[in-house]
Amino acid sequence: MAHPSTKRNDVRFTWADYCTWHEDEAWELIDGTAYAMSPAPSTKHQTIAGNMFGALLQRLRGRPCKPFIAPTDVKLSDLDVVQPDILVVCEPSRITPTHIEGAPDVVVEVLSPATSAKDLRQKKALYERCAVREYVVVDPLEHYAIRFLNGADGFDKGTVFAADEMLVFATLEGMEVPLWEVFEVAGPQGEEAQGSDAPSP
Repeated sequence: MAHPSTKRNDVRFTWADYCTWHEDEAWELIDGTAYAMSPAPSTKHQTIAGNMFGALLQRLRGRPCKPFIAPTDVKLSDLDVVQPDILVVCEPSRITPTHIEGAPDVVVEVLSPATSAKDLRQKKALYERCAVREYVVVDPLEHYAIRFLNGADGFDKGTVFAADEMLVFATLEGMEVPLWEVFEVAGPQGEEAQGSDAPSP
């Protein structure tokens, strides 16, 4: 089977192909099409992803749902393999020693110039089709998040959360994460984000 770097349009890759590719090359499969995950994320992207993962890890401690951060392989089907920035799995049987088998309950993607269109189109459609219960897109430049909930008719139109608001994870029993701490900006009433170097008012 051809390697994705050949960029052949007549090849549909599978999980078996994906498992043979070099570990130092990052790819995702969507309906058998290989997408290169490059260039590497910016430091701001990684800071925000790390802050979100840390908040989820702290709040989910002692609960059955477990958060993961990229790179974690998620096999949604034989033709669909992705590495979300952050994901939460509440069904232990889906967690294998090498990857997540099946749809996570929650997926969080932090947008970047190289991947934002794919995150909002192909990956959103994929997550909807594969029954991801909650999809959150975080914009690191404009400092907001959009939460999509999956129902009988697919994802809803989305709910926007501003940087000075609590992001509510409906699937995780209404668990809340302060977005100002994720973005490391001032919160409500000028409250400074934890770890900020700015002086107190």
